[in-house]
Order: sequence, then structure tokens, then C-alpha cells
Amino acid sequence: MTPPPFRHTFTVRLHDIDAAGILFYGHLFRHAHDAYEAFMTIIGLPLHRLIQDGDCRLPLVHAEADYRQPLRHGEVIQVELDVQQIGRSAFTLDYRFVDEVGREKARARTVHVHLGPAGASAPLPVALVAALRPWISRSELDD
Repeated sequence: MTPPPFRHTFTVRLHDIDAAGILFYGHLFRHAHDAYEAFMTIIGLPLHRLIQDGDCRLPLVHAEADYRQPLRHGEVIQVELDVQQIGRSAFTLDYRFVDEVGREKARARTVHVHLGPAGASAPLPVALVAALRPWISRSELDD
């Protein structure tokens, strides 16, 4: 059974839009990252603590987005975040941006890799895998 996605809501603000009156394309990733930060806090691994402790570095190694409909100033958007894949040293998150009436406005995907002390990819920490696992949107994990 697929778990429900994590949900994070934001309102498209004036500083989000471009001269055409729609969300500037790059700001979609800022809102995806805001959802990611909120998600990491909910699963017990707030990013500020991971950064302060220095034990777990999870930089992005891939990001992509598809824009379906313009996101306009004042719209309330819900970001639905799913863990798509958990691998040996990386995990993939999918984001779905939906307006108040359920129209899909955009999708995004980010891939995060765990870096060890030497700066090379390293196996994901056991605590991180355990925290991500209940949110995975697929029935099997990748190795």
C-alpha cells in the first residue's frame, strides 16, 4: 500500500513572480526545497541540525521539473512530496505542485547523495533510511 505524500503548503508571493505575472521557473525549486526542509524536520532529521553536527551531508546531484500550468500570484499551492527511491548512497524525492481545486501545476524531482568525511559518496546512514522508508511511494527499495 502506498503511503500518503507529505504535504507542504505555500502561497505564490509577489517576489516569486516574473514580469509575466507567473512564478519564475527557478523559484519552483526554492519551494520544493522548503517542502524538503519541512519533511526532514517531520521525520526527525532537521537539516539545520544535520548541518550543525556535520555528520550527514546530503547535497543535490540532480534536479528536474516539468511545468504543466502557470502558478500565479496569490495562488495557494500544496506541494505533495513522496520518497521515490532509496538507494545505497542516494535517495530520490518527487514533488507534485497542486492548486486549491486539485489541478496539477508542476512536478519536480531531486536526487540527494550522502557524502562521507572524505567528500565521496557513502552509504546512507541507517537512521536516515529508517526515517525515509515509511514515506516511500514504491513497494520495493533499490540497492
